[in-house]
Amino acid sequence: MINAINQSKDVAQAAEQFVRQFYEETGRSLSELEKRLAEIERAIAEEGTYVHTPDELSFGAKVAWRNNSKCIGRLFWESLEVFDERSLRTEEDIAEALFRHIRYATNDGRIRPSLTAFASRRPDGGEIRIWNHQLIRYAGYRTSEGIVGDPASLAFTEQALRLGWEGKGTKYDVLPLVVQIDGRTPKWFPIPETLVKEVPLVHPSIESFSELGLKWYAVPILSDLALEIGGIRYTAAPFNGWYMGTEIGARNLADSDRYNELPGIADKLGIDRTSNTTLWKDRALVELNASVIHSFKANGVSIVDHHSAAEQFMRFMKREEQQGREVNARWSWLIPPMSPAATPIWHESKLQEREVSPDYRAQECPY
Repeated sequence: MINAINQSKDVAQAAEQFVRQFYEETGRSLSELEKRLAEIERAIAEEGTYVHTPDELSFGAKVAWRNNSKCIGRLFWESLEVFDERSLRTEEDIAEALFRHIRYATNDGRIRPSLTAFASRRPDGGEIRIWNHQLIRYAGYRTSEGIVGDPASLAFTEQALRLGWEGKGTKYDVLPLVVQIDGRTPKWFPIPETLVKEVPLVHPSIESFSELGLKWYAVPILSDLALEIGGIRYTAAPFNGWYMGTEIGARNLADSDRYNELPGIADKLGIDRTSNTTLWKDRALVELNASVIHSFKANGVSIVDHHSAAEQFMRFMKREEQQGREVNARWSWLIPPMSPAATPIWHESKLQEREVSPDYRAQECPY
């Protein structure tokens, strides 16, 4: 009983802070604010929680993006399209909403920043979880000859296989969506092939590069973070912007514990790998990243290079300063994984991360 009372107090405090921010930033009247605060106070007293209006939800999701310390692309936070799917109650309906999100966000390559919010966690602990790290991601398989596909997906792939999904066993099998409601046995749903836009990688000047057979999917839709707004936790709220090239070319395809493609690229380009002093990793990395950016643009898919992204972040910082807001930032995440010292963010090492709300937050893995 005492814990429930304390939780209600925490929710009430967070709700008041958020709603005051919402009414202040959107220029609404003091009388409207006081009326809304009274409504929320009654709801929390009776139910232990309250329900955001659609406008509050949209504003909160956008500010959560603005606040998120790890994101370099926050200049565009106001453009986020928020889809309110809080009324959905079945795994099938949720999966259909996720398909709609993928279709809308992809937009045939002209990526649109989007968020879909499902029902928030209830006071009794009931919640919706999407098991995927991203709505679209490639599977990873353990084989007698080593790992095939994405090593980062091994655990989730094994869960999907246990649930009855069957992959083809290739390097680029798109995983199914896995949805769980209130701790029930999760259900899996294959993503229609027509929804998944992929980009085959070619090089602007090295014709043989395409022989490597590399590719990547167009849209990174994070789906395992919780969206926290005013004391309310949305445990299923997939969100996307568009890729920064180095996310693919300097991490996903390059990391030794991911696809580890740098040795093969170096060999294809005839670069000596017998010693680190040849800087073969650096040279292969540059050409891989050039390929990613060129290929996405050639296919009409939105992407930003790390230098432009860093400049955009500096513009974001300046705008926030003009609005009297302190930027929440984790420097180690904002400097790109390739040539960080060549970007202006390198010189902003005094940036500080703090706990803020609204925000997107990590949550415990459901499997």
